[in-house]
Amino acid sequence: MDKLAEGKRVFDVEIEALRRTRDCLDETYLKILDLITNCSGKVIVMGIGKPGHIAAKLAATFASLGTPAFRLHPAEAMHGDLGMVSPNDVVIAISFSGESDEIVRILPNIKMIGAALVGITGNPNSTLAQASDVVQYLPKFEEACYLGLAPTSSTTAALCYGDSLAVVASGIYGFKDSDFGKFHPAGSLGKKLILKVDDLMARDDEVPKVTMGTLLMDAIPVMSKKGLGIVSVVDEKDHLSGIICDGDLRRIIEKHIDIYNVAVDEVMIKNPKTINRERLAVDALRFIKQHSINNLPVTDVNNVLIGTITWQQIVKAGIVT
Repeated sequence: MDKLAEGKRVFDVEIEALRRTRDCLDETYLKILDLITNCSGKVIVMGIGKPGHIAAKLAATFASLGTPAFRLHPAEAMHGDLGMVSPNDVVIAISFSGESDEIVRILPNIKMIGAALVGITGNPNSTLAQASDVVQYLPKFEEACYLGLAPTSSTTAALCYGDSLAVVASGIYGFKDSDFGKFHPAGSLGKKLILKVDDLMARDDEVPKVTMGTLLMDAIPVMSKKGLGIVSVVDEKDHLSGIICDGDLRRIIEKHIDIYNVAVDEVMIKNPKTINRERLAVDALRFIKQHSINNLPVTDVNNVLIGTITWQQIVKAGIVT
């Protein structure tokens, strides 16, 4: 066996199955899409065996893109989980043969409950096809398994078909990146979309700051104690006047400036770059990288110092660019 050629053949067979599935999309696809987007309940996806795994993934995709959904295991459904199904729901059943025993046995119950039933199958004469309110027939294609037996092309086609429904439905809802972030708070993508500078910055007593006129020798312990690599210099009303970072401090020492007798306003960086608390943390990280700095004072619209944010704080929260 030419292993590399066989590997490529699997890709070719499944790509052809996807092409045929794409080309068969018609009014049926639009009817199913309407059922989903007009559903006042939930979208329930079910399959058994390999299609069951596809059902679980599709339910997760629907849910993450704004369509309330869950996977129903047909075997568990026969032992009480049908109680999760309501008349306002849309049930999507995936079975390439359309005769999977566990699915066929609960079809009458789904009909009695009153949920809309969508079948995805390759057999137009199957029990699933006959029972469904709307049926998407998958076209004829080969399974990629060299025996032609293991669900491969058929599960790939069902997966892509369901992904298409979920994505197009989210567009109909006007689903935005901020909505996506609400449903993915623990993931890196979600954090990028929802975490703001205000969520991560040091504030109040955590902020290293000194007033104008403070001797540099007295400002150094403040910088060291707070551990953010920066000390901000403010006036009597907390308006930001400048900053001194640990890098600036090293350069000051290299120049043999008398740290015991020089005031911070004589050596500080004036008009430093700042950021607003309402900016996304990922934008702050990009800004920090763009200007090759390590930290940023956070100010309000009146240039009052309200916090400090560092690249370490942002990265520690799981945000990267």
